[in-house]
Amino acid sequence: MLRFIVIGITDHPHPWFPPEVMEIICSGKVFSGGKRHHEIIAPLLPEDAEWIDIIVPLGSVFERYKTHSLPCPEEGLPIIVFASGDPLFFGFAVTLQREFPDADIRVFPSFNSLQMLAHRLLLPYHDMRIVSLTGRPWQEFDRALIERISKIGILTDKEHTPAAIALRMLEYGYDNYIIHVGEHLGNPDKERVTTITLEQASSQSFAMPNCLILEGNRSLPKTEGGGRVRSAFGLPDNSFALLDGRKKMITKMQIRLLTLQALDLPRRHVFWDIGACTGSVSIEARLLFPHLHIEAFEIRPECEAIIRENCRRHGAPGIEVHIGDFLEAPDGYPSPDAVFIGGHGGRLKEIMEKVLTVLAPDGVIVMNSVVAPKVTTDSHRLWDEACDALGLHQDPPIRIQLNDNHPITILRCRR
Repeated sequence: MLRFIVIGITDHPHPWFPPEVMEIICSGKVFSGGKRHHEIIAPLLPEDAEWIDIIVPLGSVFERYKTHSLPCPEEGLPIIVFASGDPLFFGFAVTLQREFPDADIRVFPSFNSLQMLAHRLLLPYHDMRIVSLTGRPWQEFDRALIERISKIGILTDKEHTPAAIALRMLEYGYDNYIIHVGEHLGNPDKERVTTITLEQASSQSFAMPNCLILEGNRSLPKTEGGGRVRSAFGLPDNSFALLDGRKKMITKMQIRLLTLQALDLPRRHVFWDIGACTGSVSIEARLLFPHLHIEAFEIRPECEAIIRENCRRHGAPGIEVHIGDFLEAPDGYPSPDAVFIGGHGGRLKEIMEKVLTVLAPDGVIVMNSVVAPKVTTDSHRLWDEACDALGLHQDPPIRIQLNDNHPITILRCRR
């Protein structure tokens, strides 16, 4: 059985350890960690110590770990791993648990970087939302912004820098925060803590490693030219940029909300909006259910700028926009468990057929059908024909009419 002792360290060039940990280090034989960790810890290692660098891809590292679990005179001797901060806080001990579920793992933590930054600021952090952007996408960070979390701690990397984070926040109107940046925390010669505005951070460079804490308030910042306007529940139709100024080319707020209800989004994970047009359905879904991963598909090239403008207006980052014919779209997108078909160009059956190749087993498909004198395609009939041909089960439809607008029927089906 593999045995690991994982020891957390800071950036301090002369680390101090309690006697129990020093005894483990002095009696160890096989050690591992990043190159920076090796530089810090090298003076404390035994002369005959073997060091395994943790480098990507990790597969070769794991293979070297396994060789040390083979029968040998020192059978049972642990591999001593050095990791930054608390190894169970987005750290390497979690990776070891995942890769070697049967391993014997013991952890000696240090303060993680966000704890140290909070300590330097004398900032209570029990109510702080933690987001790691280290090798991860924006999804959870965007979610924290949409949920208006007032205190967000962020682990960064070379792509998700403080400047990149500040620029993203400013682009989507989340300007009601200040930013605290901690560089080389724990290293008395290099450590620096800076508190600045988002505008200042957006044009500055900071030494790696760094982390940051955002402090703000829960109010929606006021912006010009439409800004982020939100009613008590649902986004006003007049807050959206339109396609050629055509008011009828947007799903009305009341219909949007009923559509989202039909999609059962609180318990869904991946939402596809096919025929997104202005993006109103995707944006409403993003703001009401920020846990969702959203893919928006639209065939008209002119709609891309409109969707992105509406995302900025309403503070809805993280919607993936794809322009082009959906039937020719490449594979590889996250499989949906909720799909809304806002436009089909008379090819509804083909679209539903393609959706079914990736739809989750418990997924649903929703479409709104309108009957109007100038509408030449009977969408409801096409829907019924497609469901029958593809063996889909239809739920009872919902029919609604707003004022003097044409009636809308909300259709839903599943496998």
